[in-house]
Amino acid sequence: MLTIAYIGNGKSANRYHLPFSLKLKDKIKVKTIYYRTKTTAWKRIEGVHYTTDINDIYNDPEIQLVVVSTPSSSHFQIGKAVLEHGKNALIEKPFTETYQEAKELFDLAKSKGLLVQCYQNRRYDSDFLTTQKVIESGVLGDILEVEMHYDYYRPEVPEGVNEFSLDTSYLYGHACHTLDQIISYFGEPDNVHYEVRQLLGENRMNDYFDLDLFYGGMKVSVKSSYFRIKERPSFVVYGKKGMFVKQTKDRQEEHLKMFYMPDHPDFGIDLPQHYGVLTYLDGSGKYHEEKVVSEVGDYSRVYEGLYEAIINGKEKTVKDEETLLQIKMLETGIKKMQKSEF
Repeated sequence: MLTIAYIGNGKSANRYHLPFSLKLKDKIKVKTIYYRTKTTAWKRIEGVHYTTDINDIYNDPEIQLVVVSTPSSSHFQIGKAVLEHGKNALIEKPFTETYQEAKELFDLAKSKGLLVQCYQNRRYDSDFLTTQKVIESGVLGDILEVEMHYDYYRPEVPEGVNEFSLDTSYLYGHACHTLDQIISYFGEPDNVHYEVRQLLGENRMNDYFDLDLFYGGMKVSVKSSYFRIKERPSFVVYGKKGMFVKQTKDRQEEHLKMFYMPDHPDFGIDLPQHYGVLTYLDGSGKYHEEKVVSEVGDYSRVYEGLYEAIINGKEKTVKDEETLLQIKMLETGIKKMQKSEF
């Protein structure tokens, strides 16, 4: 068994982590959850020790992995403390605020023979997995362009933020997902074009980004905005022989927000109306247009990977160099935004 503890007892831990670690009852034991205040909207889990004393985690020899699910500005300090106490660490996204902080954590873990990894659950999104399946089928031919959109229509969010900070940065909070997807699948790009904006004006919230990553003749674009009253497709792939459009996002978050948990057999599963549309010409020039049954997304695969890495010594699913590259790109995007003229 892999025995784990959580630092943080808010939405992140209870919505995006615990339903998936608790699902793996034959491999994972959740022993302790640290929280700072007793006021919480989340129901306590039977058999789990809740504490306001962090030393209940640090001094417990049974605990092998500590999950850091606190505000991003505290990730570096808490992650470092976890490693210094001899525990492996899983840190929520964004991993750290700077490349140097990320490198320090990886170097510290290596020196102590420990694992530290970023929680990149979106690698196991249904829409992303389905898009991979279509690309790998070869029916689109050579891939020319991939567009990824992560849109909202929540104007009240950026309008309520009067000063820029990394804590509220849309680039840091959301591009960390989509950039990780790109890096995990396509690797390091040859070149990157950054357009990171504050639509409401200088020194306001970063509420828009449009990044183009170039791989030889292929362009992969990551685009997001808080001001899209109709969302753009989650994925669009253009190849020499056709295209694939996946309009809707993975449904795991949708179900989690409804407190419809992974113990339901249809949790996160796409219905036919959510299936993507594949359009292509075959080898004889015949036109095809068909729906593609979606792959099944499953965030518990993050915890499966951690179990295999810590207990069985297998390679980490999220490599250090992938996280370092992602943080460097996030940092670069913010620096370019701050140098822009309005």
